Amino acid sequence: MEQRDKFCSGCATELELKESGGAVRPVCPACGRVVYYDPKVAAVTLISRDEKVLLVRRANLLGYGLWSVPGGYVDRGEVVEVAAAREVLEETGLKVKIDGLVGLFSEAGRPVIVAAFSGTETGGELSPGPEALDAGFFALDDLPPMAFPGDSNILQQWSQGRKG
Repeated sequence: MEQRDKFCSGCATELELKESGGAVRPVCPACGRVVYYDPKVAAVTLISRDEKVLLVRRANLLGYGLWSVPGGYVDRGEVVEVAAAREVLEETGLKVKIDGLVGLFSEAGRPVIVAAFSGTETGGELSPGPEALDAGFFALDDLPPMAFPGDSNILQQWSQGRKG
């Protein structure tokens, strides 16, 4: 367990790692305050063209050079669907309309919850942004090396939803 906070925000006593609520968490030995780390929320959008799905080749350190569904973190106070559309525009140059939720995805031990949406192109021109080395459309049965194991679950659920 990574301990990011060193001192209690209530009484300034040094925190200790202890079991609390079924997990090891930073706990203040003086006042009993427990530090809970909130998960990050990411939003991705699945867009199809000619029965192919839009993917971006990552330019970020995590997954560099591998492919993923366009998306990224939701900013505090931002509407999740707005974040999903913003990320597509930033990474691919395409404007999209968010059509609906595909699903919510999480994995044990990972601090990110992914909200996956389906979307429709409404404008723009396919051009990788600063966080992408490339962007393109791929057949579901011929995907490039993917950056995140969870992408396959997202793509599978999206594909099944499109079939009926």
